[in-house]
Amino acid sequence: MSSHIQRMPAPIRLRELIRTIRTARTQAEEREMIQKECAAIRSSFREEDNTYRCRNVAKLLYMHMLGYPAHFGQLECLKLIASQKFTDKRIGYLGAMLLLDERQDVHLLMTNCIKNDLNHSTQYVQGLALCTLGCMGSSEMCRDLAGEVEKLLKTSNSYLRKKAALCAVHVIRKVPELMEMFLPATKNLLNEKNHGVLHTSVVLLTEMCERSPDMLAHFRKLVPQLVRILKNLIMSGYSPEHDVSGISDPFLQVRILRLLRILGRNDDDSSEAMNDILAQVATNTETSKNVGNAILYETVLTIMDIKSESGLRVLAINILGRFLLNNDKNIRYVALTSLLKTVQTDHNAVQRHRSTIVDCLKDLDVSIKRRAMELSFALVNGNNIRGMMKELLYFLDSCEPEFKADCASGIFLAAEKYAPSKRWHIDTIMRVLTTAGSYVRDDAVPNLIQLITNSVEMHAYTVQRLYKAILGDYSQQPLVQVAAWCIGEYGDLLVSGQCEEEEPIQVTEDEVLDILESVLISNMSTSVTRGYALTAIMKLSTRFTCTVNRIKKVVSIYGSSIDVELQQRAVEYNALFKKYDHMRSALLERMPVMEKVTTNGPTEIVQTNGETEPAPLETKPPPSGPQPTSQANDLLDLLGGNDITPVIPTAPTSKPASAGGELLDLLGDINLTGAPAAAPAPASVPQVAQPPFLLDGLSSQPLFNDITTGIPSITAYSKNGLKIEFTFERSNTNPSVTVITIQASNSTELDMTDFVFQAAVPKTFQLQLLSPSSSVVPAFNTGTITQVIKVLNPQKQQLRMRIKLTYNHKGSAMQDLAEVNNFPPQSWQ
Repeated sequence: MSSHIQRMPAPIRLRELIRTIRTARTQAEEREMIQKECAAIRSSFREEDNTYRCRNVAKLLYMHMLGYPAHFGQLECLKLIASQKFTDKRIGYLGAMLLLDERQDVHLLMTNCIKNDLNHSTQYVQGLALCTLGCMGSSEMCRDLAGEVEKLLKTSNSYLRKKAALCAVHVIRKVPELMEMFLPATKNLLNEKNHGVLHTSVVLLTEMCERSPDMLAHFRKLVPQLVRILKNLIMSGYSPEHDVSGISDPFLQVRILRLLRILGRNDDDSSEAMNDILAQVATNTETSKNVGNAILYETVLTIMDIKSESGLRVLAINILGRFLLNNDKNIRYVALTSLLKTVQTDHNAVQRHRSTIVDCLKDLDVSIKRRAMELSFALVNGNNIRGMMKELLYFLDSCEPEFKADCASGIFLAAEKYAPSKRWHIDTIMRVLTTAGSYVRDDAVPNLIQLITNSVEMHAYTVQRLYKAILGDYSQQPLVQVAAWCIGEYGDLLVSGQCEEEEPIQVTEDEVLDILESVLISNMSTSVTRGYALTAIMKLSTRFTCTVNRIKKVVSIYGSSIDVELQQRAVEYNALFKKYDHMRSALLERMPVMEKVTTNGPTEIVQTNGETEPAPLETKPPPSGPQPTSQANDLLDLLGGNDITPVIPTAPTSKPASAGGELLDLLGDINLTGAPAAAPAPASVPQVAQPPFLLDGLSSQPLFNDITTGIPSITAYSKNGLKIEFTFERSNTNPSVTVITIQASNSTELDMTDFVFQAAVPKTFQLQLLSPSSSVVPAFNTGTITQVIKVLNPQKQQLRMRIKLTYNHKGSAMQDLAEVNNFPPQSWQ
């Protein structure tokens, strides 16, 4: 009966399938061919056809590479692995590596086959098993087979040793606790002459050092041996087996340099042992080919990461400088990125390549251009500010729109930090606003207004420059806003022609009003710009004498504007003219000099390239006479609210509002004083203002020489892996001052970034926050952020504090509030 059954025809070969698929003219035609062949392969699998199983699985793998589903061949791969034929095993293991991973339980069925093949008499079968285990072995498989791998790592066969070393790397990644099993086998690995074994051995040692501090300390004794191997490589003659573009085994050299970098990090002795060989590699490596550049780049990274000599670091930076002249864009990009990382530690050495870096701003590649821009800003200092700003302003003129915002911000910050004169500062900011006004940050306008206000001697010059800048061009809205504000403030100086810095222009009052009215009706003007212009026109009613009636008319027209903001301003200004005309000149007088205050207390961070140190802001003594409101109330008046207080007591009080919007948010509606509210003060008694800054007279230099210790520390906050601890110090000379040092630690597996700690205390205390040591709280409690708080407690009341924590963790912005009431009595009594 069986003789009458027609056998299926032999399946086509893999080569014929590839040729057939390549003849397909459309995707649909190719898909039809694949589906037809898959059906034939399925039928063959069902027939348990052992003769052609290997050929069918090979074709299935090709289809898998083209992106078609091939999961139905997984069990056939296991059958091929169990076969005794080498050709079957080879395709079976290849299929297992491509079609299986540890997410499928099927892979566990391979464990016994792999174990048998690891003990096979043929080295090539053993090699297949090692490759497969090193590619897709799960943690369960690695635990079961680690002993076999370790045995092969000790064999004398170099073919198996190199594969066993790479398999051991995979085992360690999957099951780190098995690392010590391979430690005895690593002793003789570096004595091997075979470059393949050497290469894989260095990879294995690198993996072990990166995963275990104990292993790192253990393997530091191998530094002289690694140095000797590297020296032999660079000094050896031509070897056709290992030569790549005239360099002996560059792959092994790069791996050894990477391992030396790990071993030399934060270790003086190891770094000292490798200084000479690094200098030899840096000077003897040929740079005409990309192979040499790869070795040099790895050498530079190693020099920068270990505790190397200063001369060696300069040599490394000069190599990066040569990279900047290379025609290959990738090499130029790598050089700029590396220089950006080292500019803070080796600033002067990088400065020598400033002209080459600036030339990279003209590169056509946008990635290189961005890195060059970031590095150029990092190189700006007080000595080169004029030249660098000239280049960066030229770049701002010609760069693509996506660069303009970052470039403008960088110029603002650099000009604020290093401006040689106020006139230069104002000219530079105005040039940015003229060139890229629509790309600047939101705070550019108020910052420039503050700068102009504080430069009293430059008022006439500035208002004249701004007037000329906006004549007929309202496209740059931030520039128009600043110009409108200045014309409103200093319009009388513009009309009088008192400018001494440049030739004054003759402008009439009507011409000034024409400009502001054209801003109001321009289609390019935003609602905010129109608000600036209307307010400027109103201010000019007290600066100008002949055009007051025209101003009244303009203001009354906008009383019926469809823009609600503009309408409200106009109605209020109209009321000033009609009901409160006697107060108008006082209300619209010139703005006083503005003081720049920081949110966390009187400490301004002054950062010079590579160094950050706190500098106390200039403070003024409090006025001797009584004042009806504090300095903070002046600011609240401007904002349109005079009834904000940081503490809302149970009974109404008439305490003045305190400064610092963030403290208001922190304190919310909780009365932290713990005492009953005071009775309302009589209306006739003026209240004396607080000094302009908290802890006036206290230096912001770190801590005291005469401190009282022994105060127990407390845990102020512990939640979601973040822990905040307070430690305390008291000054013997000024016992009213408590210095609190906070330490923030993170026990989770990911870093917490952009960490900000804020604090608020009741009104009877005064608080100063100094700058933190970092903004990143490292994971696994591997480091802490420290920050110092100084609290002045003249009345020796019980200390209470509200804290606010903000940070980013696992891609999410986190924020939390907490109240700290468990301060030890020694910290405040």
